[in-house]
Amino acid sequence: MIDHLNLTRILEYLPGIILGLTVHEASHAYVAQLCGDTTSKEQGRVSLNPLRHIDLLGFIMLIVAGFGWAKPVQFNELNLKNPRKDVIRISLAGPGSNALLAILLSLTYTVVMHFFPGYHNRTMLTVDNIFMYAIYINWGLFVFNLIPIPPLDGSHLLLTYFRRFPALYAGFYRYGSYFFFGIILVMVVTGINLLPIMPAVQFLGNGVLSLFGSMFGG
Repeated sequence: MIDHLNLTRILEYLPGIILGLTVHEASHAYVAQLCGDTTSKEQGRVSLNPLRHIDLLGFIMLIVAGFGWAKPVQFNELNLKNPRKDVIRISLAGPGSNALLAILLSLTYTVVMHFFPGYHNRTMLTVDNIFMYAIYINWGLFVFNLIPIPPLDGSHLLLTYFRRFPALYAGFYRYGSYFFFGIILVMVVTGINLLPIMPAVQFLGNGVLSLFGSMFGG
């Protein structure tokens, strides 16, 4: 059973997870539409409604295991105005939106804490936790999705340049996902961190919060 402490922590995670996944996928869809493809619009993905984007299993895995996924945004490269560049734009829109969201949340958090210093009540402590989780979750989504392995967004940066080598491109695209999930499986079984994501997340999260804190005399 989930005890009260763990349930409280999960409830504090949820806003950041839901917001991060929704903005990430909606940004993919919106940029795809801007680039000339209407597939995502026709599928109702150009939306900030979380139900349009969240995959139940991926959502549960993100809460339980620390990594997960949402419903991937589909687009047709044949409809793009400049396929080679637009694929990169669409791919970077997701993690880029998470970075921007993390920065905006950090600024909002700093302003709130500046005007409500020395809080001690439970409500403000909960607000503090929700903000902090949301900030670091979005930095996590940013860093994680930039890993250049399929099916993550960062893989498109490599795949675009592999197009001149059809066999290499097809193999990387076809087997990259298996390689990625193999890495995840090894990490889960052995406890060895093969993807040092947290140091990067902590560096970005702490750095931006410190920057805004210094601006407000923190």
